[in-house]
Amino acid sequence: MKVIVREDAVGEVRRLRAQLERVQGRRMDAAVLPVHSALADILPGGGLRAGAAYTVAPSASLLLSLMARPSQEGSWCAAVGMPELGAEAAAGLGVALERLVLVPEPGARWLGVVATLAEVMPVVAVRPTGTVSDAEASRFMARLRDRGATLIVQGVWPQAEAALQVTGARWSGLGEGHGYLSSREVTVSVQSRRSPVPRRARMLLPDPMGALSAVPAALAEEQLPVHRPLRAVG
Repeated sequence: MKVIVREDAVGEVRRLRAQLERVQGRRMDAAVLPVHSALADILPGGGLRAGAAYTVAPSASLLLSLMARPSQEGSWCAAVGMPELGAEAAAGLGVALERLVLVPEPGARWLGVVATLAEVMPVVAVRPTGTVSDAEASRFMARLRDRGATLIVQGVWPQAEAALQVTGARWSGLGEGHGYLSSREVTVSVQSRRSPVPRRARMLLPDPMGALSAVPAALAEEQLPVHRPLRAVG
């Protein structure tokens, strides 16, 4: 049976869809912190949404890269529970050190420390030293939304907006038994609650200058590996 769809009906659907996307875009633009363009291409909404949590595994470099643009553009950032995190590495990845607060050893009450910092800091990153229940996460996320802060977790977090994962690392710079490691090419995958299909991109993390940069699209398409879908985000 042949189905005939009226052109005016199709046009109305397209008009409503475009209107919805514009409204959603305005809402997202008003509450999204900028990130490096290579990350913006694969993150839902093109940046870090205020009041949301993101998980990163297992790369501290990727975590710092997410904080770079917000700190450069005036947002204060905090990193909790990461004693090995170095100021030099953070600066190399673009983090503005004058707007970075480090809390290396928060102790057993790390979640309270993070909650306190989220009251005054737009971006707070943490490596949890214990598990967080769904109830605790719900209370924390309500507080995060109220303050308009963003949480980046190196590890597991219930109700995360998106999960970022680094895979397929390949170092460059070494010759046959000599030379120095100059850059690392990786695949960054993002699985979000808004889209069941992961988005992936090849990046240099770090690039020869110690920062994050995108792999040219032509090369990325040739080298991009196929991954199984990541575990569903809480």
